[in-house]
Amino acid sequence: MKVTGIKTFICDVFRTNWVLVKVMTDEGIYGVGEATLEHRELAVEAAVRELERYLVGKDPHNIEAFWSEAYRDSYWRNGPVLMTALSGVEMALWDIKGKALGVPVYQLLGGKVRDEIPCYANAWFAGSKTPADFAAKAKETVKLGYKGLKWDPFGKAYLSLTAEEFSTAVECVEAVRDAAGKNVFLMIEGHGRLDIPTAVRVGHALEKFDIYWFEEPIPPGDLKGLAEVKRRINIPVAAGERLFGRWDYRDFFELECADFAQPDLSHSGGIMEMKKIAAMAECHYIPFCPHNPIGAVTNAATLQLAACVTNFHILETMSNDVPYRSALTNEKIRFENGMMKIPDGPGLGIDINEEELAKHPYTPHNLRHFTGALTDIRPKDAGGWTK
Repeated sequence: MKVTGIKTFICDVFRTNWVLVKVMTDEGIYGVGEATLEHRELAVEAAVRELERYLVGKDPHNIEAFWSEAYRDSYWRNGPVLMTALSGVEMALWDIKGKALGVPVYQLLGGKVRDEIPCYANAWFAGSKTPADFAAKAKETVKLGYKGLKWDPFGKAYLSLTAEEFSTAVECVEAVRDAAGKNVFLMIEGHGRLDIPTAVRVGHALEKFDIYWFEEPIPPGDLKGLAEVKRRINIPVAAGERLFGRWDYRDFFELECADFAQPDLSHSGGIMEMKKIAAMAECHYIPFCPHNPIGAVTNAATLQLAACVTNFHILETMSNDVPYRSALTNEKIRFENGMMKIPDGPGLGIDINEEELAKHPYTPHNLRHFTGALTDIRPKDAGGWTK
């Protein structure tokens, strides 16, 4: 079997664009992957095209050889664009291998350790502006069975919080805790927006709400600073979505800067790289909780890891999405009692619909986090996507 080429598809999904990859072979078997990088979709597409040179005419089963050569030959320090492109292509190669052998990818990585994984919800807060809005949405979402709720209560703040912003954030957390009840995990998303003293002050204020974790409290790039925040507060810290590969994670673990590791399958180099990072986390007894708020193909691939990684702890899921999500792929999700079932189809267990993808062409979207539009994450006609 030889690779004959790669197709890319960029599809608008309101807040961002999915970047999907299709690797084709001379035997008619193809694999799909996802290389979504918010706000840098065109750059990633170009990077995928450059990786195509490394694959055409090669055996798609030799995934480790392709990955190592492509990573080595990047020469310059590897960042989000290359690692995201590499992730999407690598994902597709595992899909090919699984389909060729007639088994799900998790069987190629050691087999199952579980049949389902607990889920927490993101995007549940769409359109919320006040603490009361968040509370009402939280109450609705808890009824769906999610084990936890994650959100960013800090509005458009950057680095510091005014007295009013601080008060509003605390009120919002209190309102959601009251609405969700004591048996639901609450994860506070920082989006890397606070400086160290502000993050510490917020961390102390959150203690009384039994917070499961405080995610990315400070901007990325200073793991020692993150470790300092973790040392000075009394609630767990989660981080890692903006680290790219095992070498970034080496320092992450050595500095003991977080309690939960959150690499993103679409950005960390792919399925095998994620499994290697999970093994590093296991050596430090740190739960593996992949960042997973992107698209259908990444979710399918992350479920393959959830099946076979022993320290996989909890899965991030988007509680709602654009109304046409179900038409873009043949995604089949089984979500019951807050648990997502691991699919057993060959490869990643998902395929894309090229015609439907073409109906929603690339549309530029800028970052919302610091503009006051943070909660405009879904259109008004958004609905649940798990069946």
